[in-house]
Amino acid sequence: MNDDRVITADDGRIAPVLQALKRATKHAERLMENYHPPFAGERYLTDKEVIALLKVSRRTLQEYRTGRKIPFILFGGKVLYRETDIEKLLADNYRKSIP
Repeated sequence: MNDDRVITADDGRIAPVLQALKRATKHAERLMENYHPPFAGERYLTDKEVIALLKVSRRTLQEYRTGRKIPFILFGGKVLYRETDIEKLLADNYRKSIP
């Protein structure tokens, strides 16, 4: 049986599919905003990203840099942090609980 009816965006059968596509598109856009491709196998983070990861203030992060508690790269006024350095910093400062 041939069904020659045209299905439009207003059709109730297609509306849920379109809504799901819109949600997926918004999610993909958010992922792409935060995506930083690796450079030579290394991913670099900005101040804003490190602040969010460590849950510290901008001033505290500045104090970490000044006190050389956290490794960083300063290039042309831009400060970057290697993701592996941040991971190592957290691992080195991990304290196990005492049962």
